[in-house]
Order: sequence, then C-alpha cells, then structure tokens
Amino acid sequence: MLSLTIMAITFGVVFLAELPDKTALAGLMLGTRYRASYVFAGVAAAFAVHVVLAVAAGSVLTLLPQRLVQALVGVLFLAGAAVLLLKKGDEGEENVKAPADQSFWKVSGAGFMLILVAEFGDLTQIMTANLAARYEDPLSVGLGAVLALWAVAGIGILGGRTLMKYVPLRLITRIAACLMLALAGFSLYEALSA
Repeated sequence: MLSLTIMAITFGVVFLAELPDKTALAGLMLGTRYRASYVFAGVAAAFAVHVVLAVAAGSVLTLLPQRLVQALVGVLFLAGAAVLLLKKGDEGEENVKAPADQSFWKVSGAGFMLILVAEFGDLTQIMTANLAARYEDPLSVGLGAVLALWAVAGIGILGGRTLMKYVPLRLITRIAACLMLALAGFSLYEALSA
C-alpha cells in the first residue's frame, strides 16, 4: 500500500539534499543550450534508473537484523549530514560535450549520460537506499525520491539561477543537513532502544 507520509518524507529529504547539488547546475547548463523538454526526458530517465538501484539496495538491507539496520541507517544519515555541512559551496559547472544537433535522441541522450555518470553513488542515491531500508516501503520511497529528483531537475532546467537569487544555497544545504541529523538521531535512538 502506498504511504503518502513516507512519500512526503522521502520527497523532502531527497529534494533538499539534491537542490544544492551539481545536478541543478548541470540541468541549468543543458537547459540554456537545448530544448528543455528534451533535456528533462533524458535527465528524468537517468534519475529513474538511480532510484530503482537505490531502492533495491535498501530493500536488501531489510534482510539484516532490524537493530543493525537502524544503527547503519543512523550512521549513514549522520555521514550525509556531515557531507552537506562540510562540502565546498563552489562546485562549478559540469563540462559536457554538447551534441552536434538538437534532435531529441542526441539531447536527451546527453542529459541521460550526464546524470547517470555524475549521480552514481551520490548522496541522494545513498539517502534513498537508507530510506528504503528504514521504512521497508520501496514503492513509497521510490516514488517520493524520483518525484523529488525530477522536481530538482525541472527547477534546474527551467530557472535554477532565478531561485538561487532569492534563496541562499547555504540555507538550503543547512536545512537538508538538519533533516538528515534528525533522521539519524531517530534511527540511532530506535537502534539503541530496541
């Protein structure tokens, strides 16, 4: 059964963690050069692949003893919060070789390959696996994560530069880190009290 609460939690955590990431910059860069719908199609497909892999990994974790899983998830959330708080603010733009033409397959293929390579093993993929293990609801976690990633990609493609004028990147990063710290604390509490 689909849980809107788990979807909302996953969406919030993944959205806030991904917003200050290089994906928004890559989407912005591709979106300024090519038709936005073509770019989004490729980026969305790559994110769907990443979420399926992350949810599968998280589902495997549920085979371990619950106490161990909660402790592992808590430690990984702490690590994710640390990565967000300690990473440098200036990531720069991804260098992507532009397709020679503007056809759907060339542009969407460039977006797909960029995200597939750049986001493999990324913080949000790890967080998605953690959430899948934590909630044992792969469908709700998967839908929440993929919708969050698609939302960030859409924002990046259509107007990330405008958003960053009004909402400081540092604030978004700190909010995401605080959410991860809260989830880490909750998971570690459950591991110790079980």
